[in-house]
Amino acid sequence: MAQKVKSAFFCSNCGMQSPKWMGRCTACGEWNTYVEEVIKKEGARRGSRAAGTDKPVAAARPQPIHKVDAATIKRISAGSKELDRVLGGGIVPGALMLIGGEPGIGKSTLMLQVAMQMTGQKVLYISGEESDLQLSMRAGRLGLKHEDCYILTETDTESIFAHIESLQPQVVVIDSIQTLTTPMLDAAAGSISQIRESAAEFQRFAKESGTPVFLIGHITKEGSLAGPKLLEHMVDAVLQFEGDHNHMYRILRAAKNRFGSTSELGIFEMRDNGLREVSNPSELLLSQREEDVSGVTISATIEGMRPMLIETQALVSSAAYGTPQRSATGFDLRRMNMLLAVLEKRCGFRIATKDVFLNVTGGIRVDDPAIDLGVICAVLSSNEDIPVSEHTCFAAEVGLTGEIRPVTRIEQRIAEAAKLGFREIFVSKYNLKGLEKKDFGIKLHPVTRIDQVFTLLFG
Repeated sequence: MAQKVKSAFFCSNCGMQSPKWMGRCTACGEWNTYVEEVIKKEGARRGSRAAGTDKPVAAARPQPIHKVDAATIKRISAGSKELDRVLGGGIVPGALMLIGGEPGIGKSTLMLQVAMQMTGQKVLYISGEESDLQLSMRAGRLGLKHEDCYILTETDTESIFAHIESLQPQVVVIDSIQTLTTPMLDAAAGSISQIRESAAEFQRFAKESGTPVFLIGHITKEGSLAGPKLLEHMVDAVLQFEGDHNHMYRILRAAKNRFGSTSELGIFEMRDNGLREVSNPSELLLSQREEDVSGVTISATIEGMRPMLIETQALVSSAAYGTPQRSATGFDLRRMNMLLAVLEKRCGFRIATKDVFLNVTGGIRVDDPAIDLGVICAVLSSNEDIPVSEHTCFAAEVGLTGEIRPVTRIEQRIAEAAKLGFREIFVSKYNLKGLEKKDFGIKLHPVTRIDQVFTLLFG
């Protein structure tokens, strides 16, 4: 007698399982997210044995936390300083990491480069999207050779764990988690249940064997990682690979990291032969100008632990139509409107009837409030059609009353500006505590109000 096919309904947003269809998910509250999937559960769960082996898992016992010696665990270098920076100093043994990004942004290229650069480590690169020949061609284009890097084109998790058991790799890369299928389920590849169960199997394998695993994940058209939200909760680190296809720069951010800070970021430059690490992004994010142009300012920002200088461009013109236009690229539009309102209300500049366009060069997005003063000075420079000196930079926040507020880690910002040859920097007067006696090799302009800055810059 044929076995009866079992099915269940899963929420495509959070992965909640239900025996019947519901209009609204009781877990996440989203509407019309339940989809039916065919499932087939076996009697014995693989969780009672180590993933991919017939060895039983040793029973865990409670122990005092102070007796667990974490100092003996050494991080593994990924062969990429930028990736190591984002991960918090390297790869932690037994970590499960998820990397997501738009199609064609360079996720597979990044992970193949990492697999080829990890000298002294046996790496298994598993692809469910490319053939062996395609992977070899891409590795040849990157110009890298690594004898301990093995490739496998397979989507069945049972076969994958069999190969892992025979090869015993020290690092595993999965490209991608949406292509894997487990024999425990009859659902199609990429479904909620398949993604959840496949990720759970690799989570058990990583924790039981101490082997770090990288999972490459697709994203939806809304920009979130495809699959249940549970996938992001299961992994130890969620890395977002971002960038604009019209620009050469790619940014790697940590949205979640159990073993390091989530404020770090790595910067790469996309070239014909792969991704190149950018060790000093300030020099690349500043355009070379032969003559001074109005509406351009330089601001000192900090991403994670890294100080950077970025260029802000503003264009203020008379509104050709009835309603003035407001547009911002790389900067929060709502914050720009707030700064324009401060200029209008507190400082008396008539900008409400003019079009204002703002652009942060390099294709990156900045959320640091320390560039507020640079944005305002770029707008004023374009409005007055008076250029700001290319040897001047800014590092201060602007409040709703028009005051210049202090920002954090001002010493690093000033030191970065001095290192790149800037002659003067505008900072908040309240940031000078402890800095007056230090010689940074750059002139400091302590200011408290926007009108004071306007007088110093434009007279």
